[in-house]
Amino acid sequence: MRDVAVVAFAQSHHVRREQRRNEVEMLMPVLHRVKTDVGLDQSQIDFTCSGSTDYLAGAAFSFVMTLDGVGAWPPISESHVEMDGAWALYEAWVKIQTGAADTALVYSYGKASPGSLRDVLSRQLDPYYVAPLWPDSVALGALQARACIEAGVTSVGEMAEIAARSRRSAADNPFAQLQGSDDPDVLLKEPEVAPPLRRHDCPPIGDGAAAMILAAGDRAREVVDRPAWIRGIDHRIEAHGLGVRLLTSSPSTRLAGERAGVGDTPIDVAELHAPFSHQEVLLRDALGLGAGVAVNPSGGPLAANPIMAAGLIRIGEAATRIRRGEARRAVAHATSGPCLQQNLVCVLEGDA
Repeated sequence: MRDVAVVAFAQSHHVRREQRRNEVEMLMPVLHRVKTDVGLDQSQIDFTCSGSTDYLAGAAFSFVMTLDGVGAWPPISESHVEMDGAWALYEAWVKIQTGAADTALVYSYGKASPGSLRDVLSRQLDPYYVAPLWPDSVALGALQARACIEAGVTSVGEMAEIAARSRRSAADNPFAQLQGSDDPDVLLKEPEVAPPLRRHDCPPIGDGAAAMILAAGDRAREVVDRPAWIRGIDHRIEAHGLGVRLLTSSPSTRLAGERAGVGDTPIDVAELHAPFSHQEVLLRDALGLGAGVAVNPSGGPLAANPIMAAGLIRIGEAATRIRRGEARRAVAHATSGPCLQQNLVCVLEGDA
């Protein structure tokens, strides 16, 4: 296996509604920043991979337009996944493992504000039995939260504490959409939006983008002093049908974590893509994270959840803490689909 590291990461300032710029204009400053940070231009990047969704853009092959922001000359080796950017990172990692590339640019973006995100996400459900009922993402999150509460996995009080902690942590994150220091008791006085979920239990809808550069071995050491090495990465998927899944646990996350080596040595930081507050409890349990692990110090997806970029951001935030020397070993998690259907786990380490 080749050593592969995250050597640069950049993200946009995530906002509720980006009205002045389209997807390309929103993405270009992020792409310029991530390449400038390591002194590379597009001609020095061997492979480019992006993550986005046509359903949000409302056009087929919408990712092609963002290549204007990348720069398609000189001719580039390029690919795309109709997924969160974390899965684009996985494809780039595999490309480097084959020896076909030594460097890779990964980026993802999403503008959820123009349409109804909750309705758009319902189109990923079973087209015969579930999608015709139009259950939106918040309703399905509430269904899972209720199951977890009734099974004793979590409580509304613990969910409020997670939301309050996330907002406090986001106060130090200039890119976060939501920040604050709300008390859990204050949050619990808010009305339910989809019982038992309150507004603070749900991810904010927003627009944003992120980009990352990967490099292999000596190439990584040439461009940065402290690379964040990817020591393990794996992704797994659960059944499409909600009725055949156990919603009170996340076995695919547990398996991906085991394959990625989460339990091999202690973890300092965990960036978990838990769009709903109760899902953080499920992910912590699936990954076996103890009390000493700092969970979502960036504020996590409860503070900013740009669709199709939030999972890649979790990896970028974890890598940033390693590169700053704030953590020795970190785990990052990304999810896609309803109720934690698809899960990716990435373990990162810094040099001793």
